[in-house]
Amino acid sequence: MDIKAVDVKKLRDLTGFGMMDAKAALQEAKGDLAKATKLLQKRGAELAEKKSDRNAGQGVIASYIHAGDRIGVLVELNCETDFVARNKDFQKLAYNLAVHVAGMQPLYVAPDDVPKDVIAKEMALYKSQAKDKPKAAADQLVAGKLNGFYESVCLLKQPYVLDQDKPVEALITEAVGAWKENIHVSRFVRFEVGERE
Repeated sequence: MDIKAVDVKKLRDLTGFGMMDAKAALQEAKGDLAKATKLLQKRGAELAEKKSDRNAGQGVIASYIHAGDRIGVLVELNCETDFVARNKDFQKLAYNLAVHVAGMQPLYVAPDDVPKDVIAKEMALYKSQAKDKPKAAADQLVAGKLNGFYESVCLLKQPYVLDQDKPVEALITEAVGAWKENIHVSRFVRFEVGERE
C-alpha cells in the first residue's frame, strides 16, 4: 500500500513517533490513521514497560509562573541522555507539565507516592459509604472511588490539561515511544501566594 507523506507527518505530529515508525504503523493499519495511532500507543506502552528499569539520570527542571505572579511551579522531568534533555520538544513537555501542575494542583506524582495513612483514611470513608451494598458491588464502588481519588490528586492519573482525552501518564508513555528512553516525572513543587503547608 502506498502511504502518503502528509499522512505520515500527521501521524508523527499526533504521536511524537519518528517518521519510520509512523510509516510502518500506517502500512500495518492499511492507511487507517486511527488504527495506526492505537498501534503506536500500544508500542509506546510496551516500550515504556521495557525501559522503566533503566536509569534516567538526565533531564530538566522546568518552571512556570502564572499570570499575576501568584502561582509558580517547578517540575523535574528525567530521561536517560543529555541529548534528549536538550531537545526542545522534551523541554516543552516539561514546561507543559509545569503548566498542568499550576492549573490542576496535583499533590503527588503517582499513586505509589500517596502516603499509606492517606489511602487508609480514604478507604475507610469509601467502605463506610458502601456498607449497605452487596460485597461485590461494595468492592467495585470502593475501587472506583479510590481510582477517582488518584485521578484528582496524582499528576500521572489526571487528564492532561491541554488534551483532556488522555491522562498525563499516556503523555509520558508517548514520549518514551518517541525518544526510546525511560522518561518520568521525578517531582514537582507548586507555590501559591498566601498558601502555607
